[in-house]
Order: sequence, then structure tokens, then C-alpha cells
Amino acid sequence: MDDTVRRRHTIWTTTLSTVAITVLAACGAAEDTPDEAPLADLEPRVVAPQPLNGSPITDSTVLSARMLLVADVPDGFAVIPDPVRDLGLDPAPDYDAQDRSGTDPQSCADVLATVAQQSPGASADAEVRYSGPEFSSIDEDAASYADSGAAAAFDEVQNAFAQCTEYTGTDADGVGVKYRLGAREQETIGDASTSVRLETTSEGYTLVADAVVAVVDHTVVQLVVTSQEGVDPASFTALAKTAADRIRGNDAGV
Repeated sequence: MDDTVRRRHTIWTTTLSTVAITVLAACGAAEDTPDEAPLADLEPRVVAPQPLNGSPITDSTVLSARMLLVADVPDGFAVIPDPVRDLGLDPAPDYDAQDRSGTDPQSCADVLATVAQQSPGASADAEVRYSGPEFSSIDEDAASYADSGAAAAFDEVQNAFAQCTEYTGTDADGVGVKYRLGAREQETIGDASTSVRLETTSEGYTLVADAVVAVVDHTVVQLVVTSQEGVDPASFTALAKTAADRIRGNDAGV
């Protein structure tokens, strides 16, 4: 598993483990898990406009400046600094303990991995992460491509969704994790978009990740909000629109 994919996978599974421990401590024991509600079938493949609008972003610094700011996200969220890039720390050392995290099939590790990771060759890429109350988080990443690369990247992301509606995995300690993915209703964001919900369940507890992936000019932006209950649709739409506007250069000071 690539380091970038492993990092996001580990964050989710570690958060899920923390939820389980917290609930067990509060309640004393896990209750029987209710029957899972079915998720909506994925919608037909969305096609990016041809030709694409605007022009590609070629400088990752410029793209980073167009990511969501603290002022754009709900109260109670704080940016999670990158230890190496933002804090100047050395990369984390390799530990003797075996990392047993993974997915089955392995290709499903690409689900909600950064766009740049799923579709290499971006002319610029950026990401930002925020942590919030009750184990919630907001993750945004974006990648810009020359020529028709954004359309191809958008298609690649949808391929991962289509092939991974149900899959399994393990966290770093080898604890089993189950994933279910389905469509969610979402008005179009940017020039074209698709939206999914990913449920991650382990030891009877579930985290919900609501995601929208949008094409904005020559850039593909992915916004993921993770919580225990699922996102408020109106708030999510407003945040996604803000993200798309900033990628396009509106209200971004560029």
C-alpha cells in the first residue's frame, strides 16, 4: 500500500478504533449491531465536459492557496498540519512492529485516496485536512492536469467507486474492517461531479464518509466529510460549492 494511501486509510481506521473504545468505555459493552440499511446504487458514469473549461493550474503553491481555509469550514474544526511539510519534522521512522493494514481487494485502497495518487501526472496537486468534534473530519484534495487529463482522472476515480461497492480490510493491528460504498444525492458541483457515501465498520461501530468529486476547469477536487452520523446535505453542498469556487479562483485572492 502506498504511503499516501496508507496514511489516509490509517487515519480512518484509527479514528474508528477510537470511537469503538470510547463507546465501550461509556456503555460497558457493545450492543447488537442493527441490520445495515441498504446504500443507493451508484449512478451512471458522469462524463466531464469536452473541451474542459479554463486552463490547468501548473503551480502546487497556487493550488494550495485555493484550498478551503479555516474560515470556510464549520466552527470547531482545526487544520491538521503535515508533520514534514508544515512542522519541519523528519519523516516518521519505520517501526519494527508489522503494519497489517490493507484492503481486499488491494485495488480498493484507491477509494477516496487523493486524486493525484489515483491518477498520476498532475501539473499541480494539494491537500488540506481538518479535524472536528465527535471524531469528525474534513479532507480536501485537488489535482490539476494538462490537456484532457482532468477528464481521465475523473473517470479513474469513478472506476474505483464502481469496482469497490463492498470490500474488506484490516487496520494496522490486523483488526477486521468492512467497507460499503453507495451513491448519494447531490446537485452538480463545478462543471461535473459525482458523490458517494462510504461506510467503514469495525467491531460493531461505523464511521460515515460523504464525498463529492468534481471537475472544475482542468482540476479535479475531492471533498470528504467523515462523521459518525453522516453529513448534513445542505451544509455539505454549501461547503462543496465554496471549494469549487476557490479552485476556480473566486474568493481565493488569486
